[in-house]
Amino acid sequence: MSNTQLLKQEGSHQVAGSIAPHGGELINRLVSDAERATLNTKAQKLPKIQLDDFAQSDLELIANGGFSPLTGFMNQSEVTSVLEKMRLPSGLVWSLPITLAVDEAQSKGLKALDEVALTDAKGEVLGVLTISEVFTYDKEKYALGAFGTSDKAHPGVARLFEQGDVFLAGDIVALTLPQHDDFPKYRLTPQQTREAFDEKGWKRVVGFQTRNPIHRAHEYLLKVALEMTEGLLIHPLVGATKKGDIPADVRMHCYEVLMEDYFPKERVMLSVNPASMRYAGPREAIFHALLRKNYGCTHFIVGRDHAGVGDYYGTYDAQKIFDHFLPEDLDIVPLFFEHSFYCKKCNGMASGKSCPHGKEDRVFL
Repeated sequence: MSNTQLLKQEGSHQVAGSIAPHGGELINRLVSDAERATLNTKAQKLPKIQLDDFAQSDLELIANGGFSPLTGFMNQSEVTSVLEKMRLPSGLVWSLPITLAVDEAQSKGLKALDEVALTDAKGEVLGVLTISEVFTYDKEKYALGAFGTSDKAHPGVARLFEQGDVFLAGDIVALTLPQHDDFPKYRLTPQQTREAFDEKGWKRVVGFQTRNPIHRAHEYLLKVALEMTEGLLIHPLVGATKKGDIPADVRMHCYEVLMEDYFPKERVMLSVNPASMRYAGPREAIFHALLRKNYGCTHFIVGRDHAGVGDYYGTYDAQKIFDHFLPEDLDIVPLFFEHSFYCKKCNGMASGKSCPHGKEDRVFL
């Protein structure tokens, strides 16, 4: 399905927006109000798996459609296909596995068709997983496929080697989305952002991914992107990040100031992305683009070293990876930007694509 107007009923989700969700359907795995009490009662009698913050964010994005077309955690053939081909077995592009890792003790006795309750740290049931497969995996192979390295100094690899050795696969249903005390007014689901874009009359919407405070170079490239679209979704990631990253509340204050003083209010929207960082560089650039497609964006900004960490990836590898796919494979338009700077001779912001002057005239952050 191409970038055409889509408005249809899918379960309890009315899919609005000028771009179809990835796979054509905005997934909704939240139970209805009428079903919630019954399922919660049933879940109390099931084996319990406690989810960490990372897994909770994955559960949230499966449930609210952010990970469309996924309806649960991936099985072995799906993981293998994604790692080797960057596609689901169906052929649909998907660049990073979405998996639920447990240790051997937690997986003992579990088998296909069993149900387990998924809880938060307080023991509150968030959802129920119907197991389709229980399988072990090769962490070295997984690391090389997903991150391009097995170096445990890489934060994504480190987390992989610290997690359990067994994956539980299967569809989930969610009783509720994880509760968040921070940024409540900015926690919009894909359905809600799509409805907001429709209300604003935005047909071309550019999404911006960041895990860092916004700075002058970001402001420049966002304004350039706004010249070719009707609206901008600033969509900072507020899930789990590595130690040393700037806290989300500090970053959010930067975005609020930018929204208030530096952009036309009627053309910019701020909403948070509950995803956790994988630090997978190029593969995560594709992953982030598909998430923003599900949130209703038609365009997506990819800057230098997107989702990178250390020197594991080349400066523009996250842009080059898009050349591996046809436009209709992704159905969201990537906008590529080089490292931006202030040029003393241009007397303004620029990049190597637009500035003719030398390094001695350029001021980088």
